[in-house]
Amino acid sequence: MTTETMLDRAHAAMEAAPEDDAARLRFYERLADAELFLLLEAEPIGETIAPQVFPLDEGRFALAFDTEERLAEFTGAPAPYAALPGRVIARGLAGEGVGLGLNLGVVPSTFLMPAAALGWLAGTLDHTPEQAQGQITSVAAPTRLPEAVVAALDAKLAGLAGLARAAHLVAVSYGDGRRGHLLAFEGAVEGAEAALAKAVSEALVFSGIEAGEIDVAFPGAGDQLTARVARVSLRFDLPEPEVDTAQVVTPAAPGMDPARPPKIR
Repeated sequence: MTTETMLDRAHAAMEAAPEDDAARLRFYERLADAELFLLLEAEPIGETIAPQVFPLDEGRFALAFDTEERLAEFTGAPAPYAALPGRVIARGLAGEGVGLGLNLGVVPSTFLMPAAALGWLAGTLDHTPEQAQGQITSVAAPTRLPEAVVAALDAKLAGLAGLARAAHLVAVSYGDGRRGHLLAFEGAVEGAEAALAKAVSEALVFSGIEAGEIDVAFPGAGDQLTARVARVSLRFDLPEPEVDTAQVVTPAAPGMDPARPPKIR
């Protein structure tokens, strides 16, 4: 019996509520965050991979599966593939006139994402949060924040193991009179700030809340803000990274190094 996956659940929720934009956005977010197994024409050549493209009535589609077993069930024989985050696949295929077929013919979560939708997803994922400065004058427990935003943050932060110890959500006031919400990361790993800020931005976009905004801060351990927010915050604990004591160092597969995404042609 096939084990239900995160994408299966998100797809089922989207299918059960076809008019619910938030359910559709959550599915796209799960697709972007998931590791997918992209079917290739041939084994990768260096950092270049060539997806196998299938002409269907709806257009041309590359195929990906959210487990190796599902890919094997589709092909029925050994086949070359690349294991990549969905966001990397979306960016690589965007603008090529190719859509993405997910789990085609093997499970109920079969889904065809047309080229235009794939381009939209890639553009949404490429959005970069703006940097700003402000003098915080007061902090308080978060209020009037939609439950969809809190749930989206909880789900997104759960996938950022090892990048920070915790995140504290509070309501804030600034010296210029502006009020809003702030997510202060505790124990953020040096160099992870941009990735954490972008994750928060994506959580807001995919929550379905229009014009949502949450500021992000990275106070140090001795910063007064750290103690102030911890007293009144809604706290999110990020998971600890999995440590494999028997890990063997091997060359990274194409696309697994975020600094060197593969060239998809």
